[in-house]
Parts: sequence; structure tokens; C-alpha cells
Amino acid sequence: MNLHIIAATFLVFAAAQAQAATPITHVAIYRGPAGCADCSQNVKAALLRLDPHYQIDFVGADEPVDITPQTLARYDLYVQPGGGQDIPAALDSLGDARADAIRDYVAGGGRYLGLCMGAYLADDNNLGLITQDLDSEAGRPGFEVSGIEDAAVRVTWDGKPDTVFYQDGPYFPKATSASAYTTLATYENGDVAAARYTYKKGVVVLSGPHPEAGQAWFEDADIPLDKMPRGDLFGTLIRSVQE
Repeated sequence: MNLHIIAATFLVFAAAQAQAATPITHVAIYRGPAGCADCSQNVKAALLRLDPHYQIDFVGADEPVDITPQTLARYDLYVQPGGGQDIPAALDSLGDARADAIRDYVAGGGRYLGLCMGAYLADDNNLGLITQDLDSEAGRPGFEVSGIEDAAVRVTWDGKPDTVFYQDGPYFPKATSASAYTTLATYENGDVAAARYTYKKGVVVLSGPHPEAGQAWFEDADIPLDKMPRGDLFGTLIRSVQE
């Protein structure tokens, strides 16, 4: 057997494995009108609680770093945080050029983490990173919230029961051969609360609730602090997007 062929095959395999397991060190977090007032800062704080060595930049039209193919190429992860209720307006505020840059970044092997509004923006009607259209979990059969009020809801996250901050986030329709995903979390009624998709060469991890929410969000919403997550819910998402 040709040892040169064996060696070359091994090197290609090793390179592919290394690329798949590239650690997250540089993170871009969107900040701007498509997000809420403190959503971006809250994501940054949650990331730094996981690892204080993350190098994090806010990106957007009014930031020192805008969203372009060239700038996104610097990052291992792009985060689209939560926002308001107007999804079309959020997409319009991004603009076509930034939306195309995000889509191309993921298609080329980038990682996208979408939280609440960031999940809605990933759907087929918006950025098109998944082939499903998303709708709110609020008011769904068996769900404990019927409106847009802030709440702590029961979930099973990474196989463990917990509670998490919820703010009119989506659920993910049942997977099909055309829209396959890995379930990361479910609401108490069994609807999918967080999921991992792929888009071309990239990874798309989406969450309906806000596992990144810190103590201040619970206090501002008058939600008892014993309803804060006990487990490392946000860390589960980051580990999933890194796989």
C-alpha cells in the first residue's frame, strides 16, 4: 500500500476534524435597531461568564465594526440577540447588504447564534438560514404564557428540567427531511425551544427563550430569582454551536 497516499489521507482527515472543532475565541454580537436596548450587552456578559478570554466586538451600522463579508471573516461566531416585536422592521434595519453578508458568512462555514428575535430573523421568510417559518410559542396548546408578558417558563434543556426567561420567543416546527435539526431543549408541552441546524457549510443554533438573561432581567420583570436557570443553559448553546 502506498504510504504517501495513507499519509495524505490522514492529513486531509485531520485537517477536516480540526476545522470542525475550531474553538470559539472571537465573537461578533450585533448591536443596533434590530436588537433591544440591552440585549447585546447581556449576551456579552453571559459569554464572559462562560469564558473571560473571549474577544468580543459589537457589530452594526453605528458601531466601529460594520457587518460586511470582510469583517465577519474575522469571527468564529456571530450572535443575533433578542429584539422587539416587529420582525420585518428588524430585517429592514439590517439592510440587504448586511443580511447577505450574514448569510454568506454562515454558508461558508460560519456559526450563527440566534436568540428570540435572532431566531425569528433566521427563518425562511427573513435571512433564510433555515427552511422553516417560525411563530411564537405564546398561546400554544399546553404552554404557560398566552401573551407578550415577560415570564419564567419550564423547559427541559440538554435533558434536564429547568426554568428560563421567556419573552414571546418562537418554537421550532417538527423536523422533516427537508428541515432537519437536533433538538437542544423543549418547552413543558413538548414543543421544541432550542435547536441546532446546519446551513450549507455552517452551523445555526436558535433559541426561543433567553438563556443568556442575567439577574437584572428577572428583577426588572418582577420574576422571583429562584426562577433563574439552575443549569448552564447558555453554555449548552455555545457548546452546540462549536461542535
